[in-house]
Amino acid sequence: MIVALEEHYFDRAWNDAADRPRHMPRPLSPFLARMEDLAERRLREMDAAGIDVEVLSHAPPGAQGVRADSAVAWSQAANDRLAAAIRAYPTRFAGFASVPTVDAKAGADELERAVTKFGFKGAMIHGLSEGPFLDDKRYWPIFERAEGLDVPLYLHPADPHPSVVETYYKGYEQTHPMFLRAAWGFTFETGTQAMRLVLGGVCDAFPRLKLILGHLGETIPYVIDRVDETLSRDTPMKNFRELFTRNFFVTTSGFFSDTALQCCLKVLGPDRVMFSVDWPYASNAAGIEWIKRTPLDASIRKKIMSENAKRLLRL
Repeated sequence: MIVALEEHYFDRAWNDAADRPRHMPRPLSPFLARMEDLAERRLREMDAAGIDVEVLSHAPPGAQGVRADSAVAWSQAANDRLAAAIRAYPTRFAGFASVPTVDAKAGADELERAVTKFGFKGAMIHGLSEGPFLDDKRYWPIFERAEGLDVPLYLHPADPHPSVVETYYKGYEQTHPMFLRAAWGFTFETGTQAMRLVLGGVCDAFPRLKLILGHLGETIPYVIDRVDETLSRDTPMKNFRELFTRNFFVTTSGFFSDTALQCCLKVLGPDRVMFSVDWPYASNAAGIEWIKRTPLDASIRKKIMSENAKRLLRL
């Protein structure tokens, strides 16, 4: 069995609620039109690659890119629509909820509604929320509710903060747009988000909170020994590695690398790494071909391809 955890869709009503209402004008490109399909076309692509279950989540920036006056209502409606699509194919699809972080209490309530009413498996949060990082205590009600419900929050990239784009990437946003996105900017932003949750006390306050990072951990597993040692020199943080490896899981989304996978397995262990494609930004076929040929013990491959996700998400 193969379960893919970070597979995106696009809600037709997103533009009407978005901060940038003309960001994705209609008619949609063929690429975005594929994401709107939650039926036969998507299933054909899954079947062609051999994927049994997709856990669907809205494409970035999702609820974090929706106007403050629309975020709660749009998230509720989008989750209703996603739940209907999952009901049509309950053995093939599961879902991560859209959560309106602009109102953390409403976001926590919507997470609970999506989990208890629809059986969603957690939520996906894209990038920053109105500027602040998620370690800001205004967002802690969402972490508290996720811990209480025993469901994970998937931290997904979105475009870096405009001031970061201006300072770090100016001049390259046009010539090399992936530099500020998937090639580097996404990793920098989301890795910082995850590290701040550890440094800011979120993992201490919610020790049973489950957090997921895509892209094989946004480079944190690679640098964790240096991070852990240097933070312990002159700050109160003496246990970064302990907290990160306790609260975080990672997926292979969009990063089909033998060396990066082996690093994650060494740092986190085989029970905390899960397969994902990052469809449609990455290819189902490429992801499946890689996970089947990368050197792994058969029992570890089985954990990555399905068993870990089935246990974490109670599929």
